[in-house]
Amino acid sequence: MTKQARRVLAAASAAPFLLLLPGCGAGGGNDASAVPVAETAGAAGPSTTAGPGADTGMGAAANPSGAAASPSGPAATATAVPRNPGGTVRVVGPGHPYRTPCQAIGAARAGDTVQIDARGNGGYDGDVCGWSTRGLMIVGFNGRARIDAAGRNSQGKATWVIAGSDTVVDNVELSGSTVPDGNGAAIRQEGAGLTVRHSYLHDNQNGILAGDNASSDIVVESTEFARNGAGDGYTHNMYINHVRSFTLRYSWSHDAKVGHLVKSRALVNDILYNRITGQGGSDSYEIDLPNGGRSRIIGNVIQQGAATQNPTIIAFGEEGASNPDSRLSVVNNTIVNDLGKGTAIAVGGSVGAGALVQNNILVGGGTLVTQSGASVAGNCTTADPRFAGRSRYDYHLGAGSPCVDRGTTPAAGVRPSAQYVHPLSHTGRAVKGSAIDAGAFER
Repeated sequence: MTKQARRVLAAASAAPFLLLLPGCGAGGGNDASAVPVAETAGAAGPSTTAGPGADTGMGAAANPSGAAASPSGPAATATAVPRNPGGTVRVVGPGHPYRTPCQAIGAARAGDTVQIDARGNGGYDGDVCGWSTRGLMIVGFNGRARIDAAGRNSQGKATWVIAGSDTVVDNVELSGSTVPDGNGAAIRQEGAGLTVRHSYLHDNQNGILAGDNASSDIVVESTEFARNGAGDGYTHNMYINHVRSFTLRYSWSHDAKVGHLVKSRALVNDILYNRITGQGGSDSYEIDLPNGGRSRIIGNVIQQGAATQNPTIIAFGEEGASNPDSRLSVVNNTIVNDLGKGTAIAVGGSVGAGALVQNNILVGGGTLVTQSGASVAGNCTTADPRFAGRSRYDYHLGAGSPCVDRGTTPAAGVRPSAQYVHPLSHTGRAVKGSAIDAGAFER
């Protein structure tokens, strides 16, 4: 990671906050710092989308249809809006200096913050643009800022084409991106360094499409991806090309249209404590890492739906392990195969290192791992793990589960320290019995 990337990401995590007071900004679209405007709580928090089959253990009431609506209304209490330290804060929306996000982005300089008032949702539809300004933070407040591409695109590529480095996108909803060649994205990432958090990317041809950039580190956390894909098998909920590293954590990817739920060609992949579920969609692989790389898949709920286009759930190095140090660790995941056949973990023949497959639950049938040299320990392969509510996608372990205390102690580098909380959150994980439980949750 570049020094600049580390500075921006660190600042984003511990950034000072700005409380805004209504109404006193400068005239539309000028370069003056915006006078702050009040925000409401929950704007940058986890999604409250009621996901399919969630229950008390996993979220809201069941919704077998797979439809998910993102919240946009304000909550009751005031909190602060994140901002970059230094730089200009440019506020977008009714009564603020900038009418649309792209107007503010176009005026922004390196290190600025663009705050988008969700009270203007509906007025931002069709507002598409690209930029090369580095270090921007773009954040919604008063609810989640929403932009529907509405048939428009920037550069024939996406709603947002980001050529600038070290961008942070926080609490934004992007939908409806389509382009004539079928490869449109909500975010087309071309610069080095992107963090997306607390956001919702849905019903695009691609959610995030990141191009090759050897100095780029991409982090996605507490973000939902739903129903992306053009239906051609080449477009996905997220598609990360050859970058230095990709981290996905505390997020939910589901119901892709024929494409994959997670696809990455990064040199290093950390897929940690997510919910990755096919459910009612027609996705292909749940996780595809076609060129290998140093990859850890830890503490995830991974479910293959009955309408999948491919019986493999996790694929590693299937196009050749061209990334250096191609090592796969799949530890403490709950893998549910509702297709009832196929392979949980397919490792390509060119992968030299043996995969670590430890403390996973596999239910629904199929082969656990194809690689003969894999290190396999502590897994719980059973027809009945006694989930709290399998039909509701609640895979917490119930009383009497054969997977409780079933695991073996993982090495420090792959030991789970958290578990996913639906929606889009997490909590710490500690061993409660005589041994770690198999799967993504400790009973």
